[in-house]
Amino acid sequence: MSVQRLESIDPEELSRTIQRAGLSGAGGGGFPTYAKWQRIDEVHSLLMNHQESEPNCYVDKWLGAEYADQFAALFDALLDSSLERIVVGAKVSDRDPWLHSLEAATGGTVYHPADLPTDVDETSGVVFAYTEDTYECGMENILLQRTANTVLGKDLPIDYGWIVQNTETIHNVYRTLANDEPVLRKFVHLDGYRSDGRRLSHQMFDVPVGTSVAAILDAAGIDQDSLGTDRVIADGGPGWCFKIQRPADRYGVRKHTNCVLLLDETTVAEHTYGNGRIDVREPLDWSPDDPTKRPEQITPDRVHVPTVTNESYGELIAESDHTVEFGDLVDRGQVVADPVEEGQGFSVTHHAPIAGQVSDVTPREVEIRRDSRV
Repeated sequence: MSVQRLESIDPEELSRTIQRAGLSGAGGGGFPTYAKWQRIDEVHSLLMNHQESEPNCYVDKWLGAEYADQFAALFDALLDSSLERIVVGAKVSDRDPWLHSLEAATGGTVYHPADLPTDVDETSGVVFAYTEDTYECGMENILLQRTANTVLGKDLPIDYGWIVQNTETIHNVYRTLANDEPVLRKFVHLDGYRSDGRRLSHQMFDVPVGTSVAAILDAAGIDQDSLGTDRVIADGGPGWCFKIQRPADRYGVRKHTNCVLLLDETTVAEHTYGNGRIDVREPLDWSPDDPTKRPEQITPDRVHVPTVTNESYGELIAESDHTVEFGDLVDRGQVVADPVEEGQGFSVTHHAPIAGQVSDVTPREVEIRRDSRV
């Protein structure tokens, strides 16, 4: 399949293509992407959540600027084939440093905060809806209400004709349709504080899915033995993260991991809320570093590939069925887990992000060690 073939593709084939490529929400949610595209024949609008509300994250903004022409090509194909409008929901404070190239590539119509919410029936094509800089706009229900005056309640966006995806997920949709690429890599920020109270040098990495947190810390030049016993490692950004319960060398980056944080136990204990969510935006300083550098690629010797997109959804999301066993040799991009049968829960295909040998298989993970074929 290609972006150009979208005009002739039926919704079921499009959804299956996205499922086979292993896409899931890359912005922290991890919900299987294909489930949102199964009913595209009922959809009139796509909302690209470009808010990236975590104060230290900028991968979505970087992707939008770096790959503006690719986003424009995908938008054109979607508008020609099935959609009436594509709304890019971004913060007005991000416009000057990040959004002008995407505006130019798409020829989108710009709406400022005072113009919102838009009258959807009066818009078409690509629309840039700029909100004020508030954390809550990162949530799809709030962003839909602020930009399009669509109030969800207990319903889903699809019930109102909308698909909502974050920018990195849309980037993966383009790569799947244009290049037939499965999801093998993830962009991840590293941030937080050392035991002496000094903030880490904020970095962004481009890593194979399943790369251990330990490998990321090593790539950042952080001596793990010197971190101190009071350090907590969390998956997620300052406003919405969860304590990692496994050792750093055994926890592999998920397809939804957008940030890894180092925090201290006391701060975490004082700012942990319902369902284990940690929110440390206020007690700690997250002033952004200079975000102009490109992500650094990491080539780990081992990966721990999760075969469930996000365990927090419970039975709604199913573990995919393993297709490999201990000792098998796998090539990069080879399928290591298939989706379960329809009706057993939402699941996607998972692939080997590196070539190597399967060194462990558990119900929710496949471990692969790199071999000499790479």
